[in-house]
Amino acid sequence: MRKVLIIFAHPRLENSRVNRQLLVRVPASPSVTINDLYETYPDFNIDIEREKALLLENDVIIWHHPFYWYSSPPILKQWIDMVLEYGWAYGNGGEALRGKVVFNAITAGGNAEAYCPDGYNCYTIPDFMRPFEQTARLCKMDYKPPFVVLGTHGMSQERILSASTEYGMLIESIENESFDFESVNGNAYLNSKLMGTLI
Repeated sequence: MRKVLIIFAHPRLENSRVNRQLLVRVPASPSVTINDLYETYPDFNIDIEREKALLLENDVIIWHHPFYWYSSPPILKQWIDMVLEYGWAYGNGGEALRGKVVFNAITAGGNAEAYCPDGYNCYTIPDFMRPFEQTARLCKMDYKPPFVVLGTHGMSQERILSASTEYGMLIESIENESFDFESVNGNAYLNSKLMGTLI
């Protein structure tokens, strides 16, 4: 069994329809850990050693967050700044995370047409994910395409259920090692097969 760590960052989860439902569908398993940063660190005082221990204990890391201003909520950036230290995660002697799989799971209000060269936001989601990808690369991690749920503004309950069910199935298949990460290399989205139904 693979051990999965979901590093979750949402400052207003009580107001979220989609992210709350995604979390509900995460399998309740000893091999899956949800690390809610805003709940654990309401004062932003991140316990670096605790976070390092969680990273070392798990095989697959998921940065799960809403897409805020083309990036993540601030606590996740702080987590990256503080936890992924030189000499531990990267740089001279920084080998702790080598080979661990990592990807983003994000929700965004705009639809697929908004995230393209001719769209409102001018760039694709993978373009905006480059800082996360390069962070993973620097730490010798294996970065995979993001799991993406677009068009969340006004999303029907049926589509929310579809997205959350797929997320739960993805986590379960990662955990039981039936998900082939190599098969998604080169895709824009980890969940590309559902683009027609989720977006």
